[in-house]
Amino acid sequence: MQTIGTQKDSAAWIIQTWAAFMLSISMTTFGILHLPVDSWVKGFMGMGLAFSVGSTFTLAKTTRDLHETRRLTARLDEAKVEKLLLQHDPLILK
Repeated sequence: MQTIGTQKDSAAWIIQTWAAFMLSISMTTFGILHLPVDSWVKGFMGMGLAFSVGSTFTLAKTTRDLHETRRLTARLDEAKVEKLLLQHDPLILK
């Protein structure tokens, strides 16, 4: 039986994804700071960046939680069916 909390990604993959995230956020922030526009435009773009990052994390967490719930529900249903099949003996008629 599998445990629910098993890690399937390698350490190198996790480092690569975090590095890509940090690089993209820092380069976008650098670009916003060096735009030739007024401060209020930079602030608006910074708020948009912050909101986009926050909502992306929320969406990723919600999607992961939904997937884990469905997987757990499927495993519970499978266990119930297996229990019923073990209790049923086709040679004994009732």
